[in-house]
Amino acid sequence: MRRITWITAIVICVTLLLSACGTKDAASIVKDLDHVVSKLQSYQGTGTMKLYTGQQPQEYQVEVWYQNPSYYRIALKNAKKDITQIVLRNDEGVFVLTPSLNKSFRFQSDWPEKQGQVYLYQTLVQSILSDNARQFASEKESYVFDVLANYQTSSLVRQKIWLNKETYAPQQVQVTDANSNVVVEVKFDQFAFNAQFEKDSFEMQRNMTSMNVDSLPALNEVDENGNAVTPSTDGTATTEPTTEPTTEPSQETAAPTKVLGPFGIIEPGYVPNGVVLQDYSQMKDDSNHSVLLRYAGTYNYTIHESRPQDREVALIEGDSVQLDYTVGLLTGTEQRTLTWTNEGIMYKLTSADLPQAEMVNIANSLADQSGK
Repeated sequence: MRRITWITAIVICVTLLLSACGTKDAASIVKDLDHVVSKLQSYQGTGTMKLYTGQQPQEYQVEVWYQNPSYYRIALKNAKKDITQIVLRNDEGVFVLTPSLNKSFRFQSDWPEKQGQVYLYQTLVQSILSDNARQFASEKESYVFDVLANYQTSSLVRQKIWLNKETYAPQQVQVTDANSNVVVEVKFDQFAFNAQFEKDSFEMQRNMTSMNVDSLPALNEVDENGNAVTPSTDGTATTEPTTEPTTEPSQETAAPTKVLGPFGIIEPGYVPNGVVLQDYSQMKDDSNHSVLLRYAGTYNYTIHESRPQDREVALIEGDSVQLDYTVGLLTGTEQRTLTWTNEGIMYKLTSADLPQAEMVNIANSLADQSGK
């Protein structure tokens, strides 16, 4: 009997050791991740990002490049509008490029050192490392971490991160709000470490000229006189003068007349509680075809929309602000201005009392709006 007991004990010990060799706990994985990110040289990934912040989900095709120590290239293609915008960081600064519109803007910013994004591997790993109350689960092919979300908006509270068990490459990310609703979701269909890039892969001019876009929305095309250009079916373009539509006021409240620039007036889909649109105005003698929207109430702010004619606009140094679909720059102290571009249009949101989180919410809500 004693011999059988010893044999049984040995079998149990061997079974436990073999089982332990095939599994990892959260602490060992966190240690591995810290080592992986500290030795990171480059990576390349592709996937889709869905934003559930508006009435209809917005979907972007995402391509992410990174090369040590601080070169980044993030291409976001709006699946609905078929327009690609690139956020590029190299030795010359941070660029926001819209190659199909031949538009480039340069920001003096430290992005993304202080503000990461859901599709950046360093951001995801850092959120896992910094949350000591992290939740962990092991699935068939993935390690899953549930951690605090560290983004520049209070609406994003937690995030679940799926990592490949063998390589620790990201597979999926879900960012949720306080009610556990998914607000942002990224699914990677491909992710590779130690990617090899060409020498000029992160240069601005290379990225401006290497992309070909077959078709462009008529809303985003103007000629040298500011008239709207509409592509025809044979690939040529016809020019039509920009006209001002008539707006019928409602019986309750007379709506302000919408004075149009070449891209129309683009209203945000989100307005803080207690705030109303006061008026529109078009900037006279302005070659950039600018319009100004004034909001008043609980917070008071303006939104300046323009289409700069210069290909590159250098801005003064400020704090970078990560938006859902691009990067912005925050300047000023008592009166602050958040500046960003989207599809060749430059936006400036200025206020003395609007919290930064609300600025981000308003900016994000302008992503999928059309000119009116």
